[in-house]
Formats: sequence, C-alpha cells, structure tokens
Amino acid sequence: MSHRILEGKRGVIFGALDDQSIAWKTAKAVADAGGKFVLTNAPVAMRMGTINNLAEETGSIVIPADATNMEDLENLVDKAVENLGGKLDFVLHSIGMSINVRKGKHYTDLNHDWMAKGWDVSAVSFHKLMQTLYKKDAMNAWGSIVGLSYIAAQRTFPNYNDMADNKAYLESIARSFGYFFGKEKKVRVNTISQSPTLTTAGKGVKGLDGFLHYAEKTAPLGNATAEDCANYTVMMFSDYTKKVTLQNLFHDGGFSNVGVSQEIIDALDQS
Repeated sequence: MSHRILEGKRGVIFGALDDQSIAWKTAKAVADAGGKFVLTNAPVAMRMGTINNLAEETGSIVIPADATNMEDLENLVDKAVENLGGKLDFVLHSIGMSINVRKGKHYTDLNHDWMAKGWDVSAVSFHKLMQTLYKKDAMNAWGSIVGLSYIAAQRTFPNYNDMADNKAYLESIARSFGYFFGKEKKVRVNTISQSPTLTTAGKGVKGLDGFLHYAEKTAPLGNATAEDCANYTVMMFSDYTKKVTLQNLFHDGGFSNVGVSQEIIDALDQS
C-alpha cells in the first residue's frame, strides 16, 4: 500500500528490537514509503535482538545509543546527520521499560529506584532526545517527532503499573517541548496512543491477553495492529500532517471513545 510519501526524507527510529516490535514494523513501512533512516537501540537491547537483520533489509545502519545518556544522544544525532547527508525529517521514539513490571512489583509496593529508572528510560529520554535535536538544530522545518503512548496515561489499567505514569509524563513532554519546537523550528511533536499490542516488551505486562481481548470487544473497528500503527506513523511523518502538533492521537479502533460495547454487556449478562 506504499505511495512513496516519504521519498527524500531522513530520520532516526528508536526501539526496534525484533520483528514483533512496533518500531521494527515502522522501519519497514518507512522504507517502503521511500524514507531513509538510522536505527538505534540501547547496547543491551541490541545484544538481545536482531536489529542488524532489519538494517540489512531496509538499507540502513545501526548506531547504538543509550537514550538516557546525553553524550550517546549527541553522538547519535551527529552521526545520523552525517550518514544521511543532512538534517532529519522524522524521529520515532518507541521506548518503554519498567523494572517493577518485569519484577512483578505491585503498584502499591513499588521499588522507587526502579520507578525512577523506568521513568528516565520511558519518558525523560523523550525530553533528552528532543533537547539534543533542538540544541543541535538537527531537524528540518516541518519535520515530525512521534512518541508511542497508551491510554493508561488517562485511564486506570491496574496491571499497567508505573508504566501508566511514564506514559502520562511522556505525553506532557510532547506538548511542552512541542510548543517550543513548533514556535522556533516549525517542527511538530505528537504522541500516538496505540491499542494494546502483542510485542516482546508488552508481554511483560501482567494480564496483557485480557487487555487485548477487552479492547477487541470494545473498539468498533477492533484493535489496531503493529502494522496499522506503522502505517499511521508513516502518515504522521509525511507532509500530509504538517500542521498537526501537540496532539495525543488515539490509534485504537475507537476504543478511547466507547463507554461500553454490546459485546461486553452480553458477556456480563451471561456470567
């Protein structure tokens, strides 16, 4: 379904781990749409995944970077601009991590050192990334920066744990930094609030199957897949959305605007 709408555009994609990740699907969709990019992930994540295979498939290079480390980010941005031959047109921040979720700590009994680490990786890294791009004037005018979020930033999903707080903070950073990026650089900043998606990272959330099933039964169009999110992100990177900024865009088959579906009512009546 590609229409080469990113022909001539350059960017950086964070977070591709394996072929189940949204960033991985987005990289392939961006390549199909004509975009050129650098792939990046934390050194530890790169040892776990197969990102070099994706780089070969999409004709891109891999530059390791810890998104919480300013020196790493500065090096990444400098090398990306140099390798791609000019300023960037798009950046995807697809990063999220909670040690508390991974270790099974309940929200009422969090390890706060772990909480702070997850907050840094999942949300503050978005500010650090944009601050680096902003100070280095590394984005072209009308460029697009997208971060991936989830509706737990607005509504309570008990098992999503401290990741809900991280996503709420991520969305606030997008609005706050997006204001200055728009005013000073004509760069747009948005977050996409995606349906619950079966990714390697998402599997760590207790009850994910229940999230998926409930959302599928609630959303009029059903859950948006990772491939759907990749295509939506391509649109957000394109010139067709050049006046969209400071938005949290729900990409969830309509889930976010449904109180209750008839399927859920029927299931409750039968119980």
